[in-house]
Amino acid sequence: MKEKSIFSLCITIAMLMGAILIFQPYFGFAQQSTTPHNGQHDFDFNFGKWRTHIQSLQHPLSGSTTWAKLEGTVVVRKVWDGRASLEEIEADGPAGHFEGTTLFLYNPKSHQWSQTFANSDAGSLEIPAIGEFKNGRGEFYSQEVYHGRAVLVRGIWSEIKTDTHRFEQAYSNDGGKTWETNFIANLERYK
Repeated sequence: MKEKSIFSLCITIAMLMGAILIFQPYFGFAQQSTTPHNGQHDFDFNFGKWRTHIQSLQHPLSGSTTWAKLEGTVVVRKVWDGRASLEEIEADGPAGHFEGTTLFLYNPKSHQWSQTFANSDAGSLEIPAIGEFKNGRGEFYSQEVYHGRAVLVRGIWSEIKTDTHRFEQAYSNDGGKTWETNFIANLERYK
C-alpha cells in the first residue's frame, strides 16, 4: 500500500512539473527579453529527407552502457507554411525495426514549439515536449513514467547545419540535477 502511495505521489509531482513547463509562458517565466523571438521558422532546417544514424541506450537509468544502433530514413514535411511539421522515422538494426512519427507545432502566443512523438509499437502519443531555440540550439522538456518511475525528459537539437543536425534525448530521475543521454540521432540530408 505504501509503494502505491509513493507511486501516486511521483505521478502527481511529474504531472505538476509538466503543467509548470507547459504553462510557464503564460506566467511570464519563459521570455526574458522584451521582444520575444518569433520562432515560427526555427525548425525549417529539418524539412526534407534525411539519412539517420541512431543510437539507443538499451536500459536507461540502470547503469547500463549497452547501446543499440539503427540506420534509417527520416522524412519531414512542412505543414501550415512552417508553423507545423510532420516527421516520419523508419530505421532498422540488429535489435529490430523502428517506426515513429513526430508532430512539431509552433505556438505564436508563447513563441515556443511542442514536439509530440508517437511510436508505432506503443500506438499512443507521448506527452508533448515544450521548448524553444536560442543561439542555434533547441531545448525541449517534458515528463513521462518510465518503468513505473516519474522522470523528466530533455530533448536537444544541436549541431544544425544545412545538410546535418543532431537530436539527443536524456532522462533525469533526480529533478533535473543530472541527465543520462539515452537516444542520439545524427542526420545527414539525402542529396
